[in-house]
Amino acid sequence: MTRRIVVGYDGSAPAVAAVEWAAADARRRELDLRIVHVGEPTEESAGMLEAAAARARPLTGGLAVTTESRTGNVVGELIAASSQADTLVVGSRGLGGFTGMVAGSVSMGVAGHAHAPVVVVRGPRVVEYGRVVVGYDGSEQAEAAMEFAVEQARARLAQLHVVTAWQVPVPAPYAPAYDDLIEEAVRAELEAARARVEPWRERNPGLVITDDQPRDHPVPALTRISETADLVVVGSHGRGGLAAAVLGSVSHGVLHHVTCPVAVVRA
Repeated sequence: MTRRIVVGYDGSAPAVAAVEWAAADARRRELDLRIVHVGEPTEESAGMLEAAAARARPLTGGLAVTTESRTGNVVGELIAASSQADTLVVGSRGLGGFTGMVAGSVSMGVAGHAHAPVVVVRGPRVVEYGRVVVGYDGSEQAEAAMEFAVEQARARLAQLHVVTAWQVPVPAPYAPAYDDLIEEAVRAELEAARARVEPWRERNPGLVITDDQPRDHPVPALTRISETADLVVVGSHGRGGLAAAVLGSVSHGVLHHVTCPVAVVRA
């Protein structure tokens, strides 16, 4: 089966940015690109799709660019299209074919449910930082996120920055004896987080991998670090450092607050 990047398109500014991101990623990873519109097929929608393809072709370096028009529920059709995709790319919000959807409803609907990693693009990026950031806690979902992040960093010739963010429990004021126990637990968690990164360094000797363990909730930690990132990658949910996150907690928060492209990866 041909693996390709699929991008949802409705003519909105975020969708244009999503097409451009998907085309550049297709070129980096040598994958075909398919541009999908969901809505009633009309001459206008056909022209819109062709215009998107014309915009994408110069960015793919000669790789195949095809278009597809689907009818039905936007989220359901994009999830179905993702079954034959390496990656599904969507804008952060839309219009036209996505009319009536509130900000983030399509991206929230497909992220965590699609058959492939979902990349949500808010807008065009002017500055490139040469850094991919991944939230990592050692869970099954985080392992899948790491695999995707490693591939993205390699394709971009970028550094990979691994973040394990977690909040230190606040002891009750009447229980100062627990301070030492908490600090011991903190040291153990830091050591475990650093140790989890080492096998990735060993398996990827040509990739610069840095790590950080901020004492903060994952959403503000990743949001802050994302200011100098080209892509932030998170699992659909995790444990421990990523606070038992389901889509609606860490992934949900990151999608709402991080301004660079965000990839949500299921195990």
